Amino acid sequence: MQKLIVLSILALSITNMAKSQAAMYFELGGPGIASFNLDTRFTGRNDGIGGRIGVGGFSINDEGGIFVPIGLNYLIGKETKHYFEVGAGFTYVNYSSDFDDDGIFQTSFGHVSFGYRMQPRKNGFVFRAAIVPIFNKHGFLPYYAGVSFGYKF
Repeated sequence: MQKLIVLSILALSITNMAKSQAAMYFELGGPGIASFNLDTRFTGRNDGIGGRIGVGGFSINDEGGIFVPIGLNYLIGKETKHYFEVGAGFTYVNYSSDFDDDGIFQTSFGHVSFGYRMQPRKNGFVFRAAIVPIFNKHGFLPYYAGVSFGYKF
C-alpha cells in the first residue's frame, strides 16, 4: 500500500511538472538524509503552494536505509527570487541493520520545515536552507537541518 501511494504521488508530480513551475535539487540533511528531489508548484506562479517528492538514503558498514520524503510546502514572497518556505510531510524509511536499537532515523517519520529558498523567476540555480524538525514514536529532533542545491525549469 505504501509503495502504491509513493508511486501515485510521483506520477502526479511528474505530470504536474509539465504545466507548472518545477525544480530538481540535491538535499544534504533534511528529510531525505542525502536525497534527489522534485519540487513543483501547484499553481502557475513561483510562490504559493507546492509539493515535493524525493529518494535518498545512506549505507555505512552494511547498515543504512532508503528514504522517500513526500511533502507539501508554501513559498511566501512577491514573485522575486527570495522566498520564505514553510512545509510539512512524511518520510518513508526502509532501514536495514544488524542490531535492534530503534532510532529516530530507523523508522518512518514526520517532518516540518522552515527556511529560505532562492530560485529565479525563470530557469536557473536553486538554493535552499532550512531547519527541519523531525518526529516519530522514537522521539523529536527539533534542531535538524538541511541544505539543497539544484536547478529550476
